[in-house]
Amino acid sequence: MSIRILIADDHALLRQGIRNVLELEPDFMIVAEAGDGEEALNKVEEIDIDVALVDVNMPKYNGLEVTKRLHQIKPSIKVIVLTIHDDESYVVEVVKAGASGYLLKDIEPGMLIKAIRTVYNGESFIYPTLAKKLFGQITRGNDEVNAGTANMMQRRRGERLTMREIEVLQLIAKGLSNQEIAGKLFLSEKTVKNHLTNIFRKIEVVDRTQAVLYSIKNKIVVLD
Repeated sequence: MSIRILIADDHALLRQGIRNVLELEPDFMIVAEAGDGEEALNKVEEIDIDVALVDVNMPKYNGLEVTKRLHQIKPSIKVIVLTIHDDESYVVEVVKAGASGYLLKDIEPGMLIKAIRTVYNGESFIYPTLAKKLFGQITRGNDEVNAGTANMMQRRRGERLTMREIEVLQLIAKGLSNQEIAGKLFLSEKTVKNHLTNIFRKIEVVDRTQAVLYSIKNKIVVLD
């Protein structure tokens, strides 16, 4: 089964470059291109799309506006925002708007391919250095501090996150997939999925992206 992709960017040369890279993947299908935000929104009304690659700076509707509208009219479409901006505030804004991924335009082709497959499978993908930067203000703590964080969660959401759930949430924030988390914590993928289900229920979110945003806001996780 092919992953149907839309490329939305006002630079034709960049669109062609992305197309050339992605068309080498047998399970990728470029079904549409758009040169501005309005055209991108029109395309999703006409064509079935799984993943939309959206530039932040486009005429008519910018990438943030396109992401918001896509999330409202076609929430099944996974949006990856492409940008030259490495400001963490951009990340927070586009994720709040409904994006599943955030990548800088100077990435290696392999990372773009990985990001597309990751968001298609329902996970979030943030450019690794940006993910670390987002959590750069969160200082490393000991078990007592982490326990205090868990107690805070108990007060705020009614149920306490376990230390294992906080570990899983920390690895989600770093952009690891379920398989990578399983390997890191010596767990099965099924166990990781169970932990995610419990985390989402306890903090009252519906997906990984919202969980990452929540952990940013409430400083739940700790980066090495």
